[in-house]
Amino acid sequence: MAKKSDISKTISRRSILKAGALGSVAMSAPMFYAKNAWAESAIGNYPIEGDTVMLGFNVPQTGAYADEGADELRAYKLAVTHLNNGGGMLDTFKPSKLTGSGILGKKVDYVVGDTQTKADAARTSARRMIERDKIIMLTGGSSSGIAIAQQYLASEMGIIFMAGLTHSNDTTGKDKRRYGFRHFFNAEMTGIALSPILAETYGKERRAFHLTADYSWGHTQYDAMKRGTEAQGWTTVNNLMTPVGAPDFSQYLTEVLSSDADILVLNHYGKDMVNSLSQAVEFGMRELQKNGKTMEIVVPLFSRLMAQGAGSSKIQGVLGTTNWNWSLQDEGSQAFVKAFEAEYGFPPSMAAHTCYCQTLLYANACEVAGTFYPPEVIKALEGFEFDGMGNGKTLYRAEDHQCFKDILVVKGKSPADKTGEFDLLELVGTTPRETVTYDASIFGGELGPYEPA
Repeated sequence: MAKKSDISKTISRRSILKAGALGSVAMSAPMFYAKNAWAESAIGNYPIEGDTVMLGFNVPQTGAYADEGADELRAYKLAVTHLNNGGGMLDTFKPSKLTGSGILGKKVDYVVGDTQTKADAARTSARRMIERDKIIMLTGGSSSGIAIAQQYLASEMGIIFMAGLTHSNDTTGKDKRRYGFRHFFNAEMTGIALSPILAETYGKERRAFHLTADYSWGHTQYDAMKRGTEAQGWTTVNNLMTPVGAPDFSQYLTEVLSSDADILVLNHYGKDMVNSLSQAVEFGMRELQKNGKTMEIVVPLFSRLMAQGAGSSKIQGVLGTTNWNWSLQDEGSQAFVKAFEAEYGFPPSMAAHTCYCQTLLYANACEVAGTFYPPEVIKALEGFEFDGMGNGKTLYRAEDHQCFKDILVVKGKSPADKTGEFDLLELVGTTPRETVTYDASIFGGELGPYEPA
């Protein structure tokens, strides 16, 4: 591939040439046709040379969110297999131009990085894949802080970032970027979907104490849950920030015990949630009587991997929300589950699902645009409505690049109710897409230009 500096000698980034129906234009640089406009540009690693297109999968292979990262990577590899050979959701996703013969006739390949669940490591890994491996698209996540860091870097370098698991409002709020897209739901949707069910289940006059992961996701998750539960009549007693990766939460749980709170809300994810929930149960919190009520524990963002890590005896009856669950019976979900189980021997997590979907959505946008040219791929994703990927009809909203779909409220199953090793979460409610849709302007931020400066 020619170096970007060499390409820029002959190609002007923003020049637009228009030709009349009877006219002709002399061109000194390679041209391509995209959405009724002749344009020439060199952005990021576009244009691509050769018969292979390279994708970059940057996931936490180490650190507090490594379990989610491992499942994300499995899904990414499966998506590449299906893009090159067909199968899985290629048979259910619609409207789709994917044929199972790569992307725009090019074979799909990939490189992998380890974010280490650290923002600096994630940026270093992402930059290496962009500069050395010439990836055309970057994807990954599991921590919103890390996803946001990658989104900024990718946008600066002219690379589309298809975020993996990231739940902070900031990702498509104050930190949104034209080159970033999120399929996963967010904290605001969790607050909207979960709060009414909490009030219905536990009553309106409850007193909540929050323990919150001290970074972007935790902050916005706490804010959303505070707003949502207080609107239902709950009182927020206190909120303590906790470091990501803390092995021991006893000092924070002791403060919960000494308060008059009768609800513990764990705004934790991954191994942090497994540890804090396990320790809370071991402290006897679920047997305590506070204010004449049995103390309850809530995990706003719940996943099968977390439930598995904590164990069914600890997650029994615990309420939360999830982006997707392998038990869904729609055609798209079951096609993905069947393919994933055939490849790996167990069902996929919600992290795996969103990463698989993101890969296919990017590939399809290239096919719709007829080019890998980032601005046209972005336009093909903006306002795109699709079905056949689970959670009903889904919209990639143009104003903030946030997907809107039905949101699932779940609770942990008891050991007696399980039908198998992975049957850990029971669906207790589905909140329609229309209910969780909010005004795109409430979190601020600007998408920025289609062509990076």
